[in-house]
Amino acid sequence: MKNNETDLLSQVGSAENILRFEDIEPILESKNLSVAYGSQIAIEDVSIQVPKNSVVSLIGPSGCGKSTLLRCFNRMNDLIPSASVNGTVNFSGQNIYEDHVDPTEIRFRIGMVFQRPNPFPKSIYENVAFGPRINGMTEDLDEVVEISLRRAAVWDEVKDRLNDSGLSISGGQQQRICIARALAVNPEIVLMDEPASALDPISTQAIEDLIQELANEVTIIIVTHNMQQATRISDYAAVMMAGEERVGRMIEYGTNEQVFGNPKDDRTEAYVTGRIG
Repeated sequence: MKNNETDLLSQVGSAENILRFEDIEPILESKNLSVAYGSQIAIEDVSIQVPKNSVVSLIGPSGCGKSTLLRCFNRMNDLIPSASVNGTVNFSGQNIYEDHVDPTEIRFRIGMVFQRPNPFPKSIYENVAFGPRINGMTEDLDEVVEISLRRAAVWDEVKDRLNDSGLSISGGQQQRICIARALAVNPEIVLMDEPASALDPISTQAIEDLIQELANEVTIIIVTHNMQQATRISDYAAVMMAGEERVGRMIEYGTNEQVFGNPKDDRTEAYVTGRIG
C-alpha cells in the first residue's frame, strides 16, 4: 500500500460528515453501533439515520465492515457465535436489540437478499410461499405469490413455470425470485448485500430497475462496490473505511449529490475517484 493511501485510511472520521435529519423521523437508526468477532473489533461507533422509502448505498473498500453493518440491521449477526453487538438499532422507534424483541419477527419485517442467489431447492411457487406459510397464512397464497412475483418484476417470465425448481432458472431470475420471497411477507425494509455482483449486465440492469421501483413501497439499504451503480440507484450514500487496525468506521454519509459530487472527507473523494480501494 502506498504511503499516501495508508495516511488516508488511518485518518479518523468526523461526526460533522454524517448527515442528520431534523424534520423527519427515520425508519431505521443506529447509534454508536459496534460489532466484534471475538476480540477483533469489526466496526466501531457507527451512527446512521435511514429515511423511509429511500435507497441508501453502503460503499467502501473490501473489509471495511459494510456487510457486518448490514447484518446488524436485522440481527443476522446473532447467528454468528463469536459476534457481539454494542449500541442501538432503532427500527420504527424500537431498539431491536432489547431482550424481549423476537429476532425472527425482525427478519420478516426487515428482509434480506444476499450476494449470490440462494433459492431453496423447492418449486418457484414454494420459494415465494415459504414466508407466508411460516407466518401461518393458508389462504390466498396463490394471490400472494403472484403479487410478490409481479413486484419483483419476474412474473411474466415464470408464471408458466411455477412448479419448476427455483434452481432451474437463470441467475438473474433466481435473484428476483429471492427478492419476491423477501417481499412476500410485506417487509418495511429490504437489505441487499451486493445483489447484482454475480449477475450479467442485463440481469444487473433488471435488478437496478427493480430497486428503483420498489423504493416507492419499501426502504432499501444496499451494499455495493460498484460506484456507477450507487450513483444510479441511491438517494443517499454512506462511506465506510478501515485503517491498518482493520476496524470499520463510517466516515461520511450524505445525499448522492454531496457524496459523489462534493465529498467532505478526503478519503471519500479518493475512494469514489478510484485513488484508493
